[in-house]
Amino acid sequence: MNSWLDVTPEQTMYVFNLMRQNAITSRARDNQFAIMSPTTHCQTEFVGAPVKVGEREFGDSRLPFFQIYLDWFDHWLKGVENGATQRPKVQYYVMGKNEWRSAPTWPLPGMREVSYYLTSARGAATSAGDGALGLAQPVARGSDSYIYDPDDPLPSKGGTICCTGAKDDQPGIFDQSDRETRKDLLVYSTPVLDHGVTIAGTVKVVLYVSSNAKDTDFIAKLLDVDEQGRSWNVVNGIQRARYRAGMTKAVWMEKEQVYQVTVRLKATAFYFPAGHRIRLWVSSSDFPMYDRNLNTGGDNVTETAWVSANNTIHHGGAYPSHLVLPVVP
Repeated sequence: MNSWLDVTPEQTMYVFNLMRQNAITSRARDNQFAIMSPTTHCQTEFVGAPVKVGEREFGDSRLPFFQIYLDWFDHWLKGVENGATQRPKVQYYVMGKNEWRSAPTWPLPGMREVSYYLTSARGAATSAGDGALGLAQPVARGSDSYIYDPDDPLPSKGGTICCTGAKDDQPGIFDQSDRETRKDLLVYSTPVLDHGVTIAGTVKVVLYVSSNAKDTDFIAKLLDVDEQGRSWNVVNGIQRARYRAGMTKAVWMEKEQVYQVTVRLKATAFYFPAGHRIRLWVSSSDFPMYDRNLNTGGDNVTETAWVSANNTIHHGGAYPSHLVLPVVP
């Protein structure tokens, strides 16, 4: 059991598959089940109708959760034949469609990864720029740059934040429009959709980056832009440049060099209706959800000095930066 706006939806589905993969009996392998709700941390069983996730309402996601749990334990601990193992292997709630769906596996049958390529002509800084997402891979090379100052990080709003103890750290989905005038934020959007797009799976962004700092962070956020122009966060993620090749070894950046960085934005299930736009943010901070990178290559926990980083996202030609969406029928 987990929910899309909790901290670990992707890890939950990873464990679901890992238990099946590592099971030494068919009894264990064939009796793994997952239910993914649309709520925030530990709220699955306690929401009303419509369920409100931050500032967005997503229909009626209520199920008889406690009965599901009791039936499960009755079956496995008492041997009661109550159909507990006859339910779908995966049940997931599609936010925006506001409906439960089921599947035999995760990733979903029929899911295909669709790439949306980043481009800009005049520049993608702020939502007033012309940063775009398109299905055609651009031939012409371009780039967008911004200054990331650890003394003035991009402030978090909603998302999968949890358990910090700070009263202002509210998880969920919120209108992010008030952040989109910042010069340290790159914004890329599709044209208005002429048909709906449903995603269910892990979202990721492949970026080609350079920096004048030996280490920095790259954050990405997927958003749903409605007819009123409000930008609603869907999923978010971060990648520290020094760990772009893995967490076991730090690899520093060099000036003038372009590196490929993949940012995983967690798993979700979301529907972008016709008339909306799909939007991507790229920047280098999302604070306090994630600790600031001080850009020095030192210990970000104990150091107190920092430097600003001039970061560049390259796109087109040999550097096809792109958003990857897990699109389902």
